[in-house]
Amino acid sequence: MKKLILLLLISSSAWAQKAAPGKFNFNDFNLIVKVEDKEKYFNDMLEEKPEDQLKTGQYDQFRVPLAVAWLAKGNLERYKYYTKNEPKFSFPNLLDLTYALEYLVEDNKHLKIVEQVSGEALDMLAKGKAEDIENDRMQVLLEVNAMANAKLGNIAVAKKNIAQSSKVKGMREGKYFKDSKSNYLNRYGIVLAAAGEYQKALDTLTKAVRDADSNPRLIATLRAVYKEVHGSDKDADKFIAGLQEEAYKKYYKEVEKSFISDVSAPISGEVDGPAGKLKVLNGEQRAKNVSLPDLNGKMVNFADYNGKILVVDFWSTGCTPCVAAFAGFEKVVTEYKNEPFQLFVINLFEAQKTVKSFIAKKGITLDVLSDEPNKAYDIQATPTKIVFDPMGNIRFYAIGYAGSTDREYYKLKAMVEIIKDRASGKAFTKSK
Repeated sequence: MKKLILLLLISSSAWAQKAAPGKFNFNDFNLIVKVEDKEKYFNDMLEEKPEDQLKTGQYDQFRVPLAVAWLAKGNLERYKYYTKNEPKFSFPNLLDLTYALEYLVEDNKHLKIVEQVSGEALDMLAKGKAEDIENDRMQVLLEVNAMANAKLGNIAVAKKNIAQSSKVKGMREGKYFKDSKSNYLNRYGIVLAAAGEYQKALDTLTKAVRDADSNPRLIATLRAVYKEVHGSDKDADKFIAGLQEEAYKKYYKEVEKSFISDVSAPISGEVDGPAGKLKVLNGEQRAKNVSLPDLNGKMVNFADYNGKILVVDFWSTGCTPCVAAFAGFEKVVTEYKNEPFQLFVINLFEAQKTVKSFIAKKGITLDVLSDEPNKAYDIQATPTKIVFDPMGNIRFYAIGYAGSTDREYYKLKAMVEIIKDRASGKAFTKSK
């Protein structure tokens, strides 16, 4: 049941901060993309409506996002400025903090910042009674702290913290946060390599790629470790490609079982639940009859994509696994950019301004459509993807995030390739 709940629609309002009434409010503040513009908004608010010194933390809901946004740019001074009075971090704040640190730890210029801030955040969590989901962030903080220390040459600290991260109860196996297990294995491999344990690092990362618990950063680490073990990276690409092909074939066989061969009747999209079948979508609507607006309000007609494999994925900004899947989608889009293929991610329930702001902040490059009233396929869980053949028939549907960028890529690629194989065999019938 817990896994199912995590997949159910999570409205962005569920994580929304309480808005201050009047001209200045958190909702408007949160829509602002650039931190410099956020800061100006905040300062204008303070000038017009000064903080009541008797109300401790009155504007913490503004200060903490500002602090984290500056941190993401590598500006420790501004981060310290907004956190000097120890404002309370909500879970969304903590989530954004870990995202910022995960981004910074990949940049060798900011390792000391990551070491310091992650250490302070761990101390903050240790003082309170953390929930399971907060423990997951503690797990990630230990990982990034270990990785930073490994790169800084503090091997003993790095080994201690990477080991401690596995003792903390978290959601690493839960397929909820983006690349949770892949990132851990990559960081573990980096710590092992820093400690001179190259063969153990190679074995760990090799298994990760074979099991599809991988992403581009882990692949890069594997290539570097391979060179250390073998003295050359001459055959590294061939070695890695073999592992990736092995992983892909496994998911091709798995995905093939869910191919919908009979499209004579409308699809009733169901998945197995704790108490029986759960309906997650209504597939009565034919693709050719669907029209949805893009983020500029221009209508996009699915009928225009007749003759192409069409993938649509339904999401919302507050659905963490939805956004986690996007990196895998981007790999698929890149691979099929010169083929008759189109992928849309379709936002549900949210206003255009909310979606536009989110897309800009996250740097999402996928083609985005909107179905605010959820009328096209009556989606009951996100993320949900539907894959149409070139004739407009639904051939696959699936819910949930696959757990890693590469596994998401393999599974969607398999769907595309299976449809291509069946199309070449002329197994399709025209959508009615």
